[in-house]
Amino acid sequence: MIERSQGNGGVGGLTLPLADQIASAVIDWGRSNGSGRLTAAVLDAGGHLIVLKRDDGAEFLRPDIAIGKAWGALAMGIPGRLLADKAAKIPQFMTAVSVMSGGRMVPVAGGVLIRRDSLVVGAVGVSGDTSEVDEASAVHAVEAVGLEADVGQREEWNRP
Repeated sequence: MIERSQGNGGVGGLTLPLADQIASAVIDWGRSNGSGRLTAAVLDAGGHLIVLKRDDGAEFLRPDIAIGKAWGALAMGIPGRLLADKAAKIPQFMTAVSVMSGGRMVPVAGGVLIRRDSLVVGAVGVSGDTSEVDEASAVHAVEAVGLEADVGQREEWNRP
């Protein structure tokens, strides 16, 4: 079972200022690294949007994609990179989950779980470049604020 903090903020939760710093760090990273125009969505552990930032000139669908990446990671308890693997291995299940969620999930890299002391406190979804670049910007941003970015790198965090 995935352990989560309760709500948005409070003890151990993801606050608005912290979420804002994460989203800003994504945009700044994208500009510094010459990526596409990035959009970042930061959600709390319950899947509620805290902050959405879209770089100047980013395409109008990017916010929905970024939210879908973060929301899918939270909804399934695994980062987008592992959701993509799951979709490739068991497409019928992921199709059913997509239908059940009203198409809200975007199961690709770029949806990163945010952890504090191994506890999921939220997720960040990024869209605007390749999924790998989106993920790299998200990891940088989460780590820049002193939190743990979960992209499936620790076995004890992975779910079946």
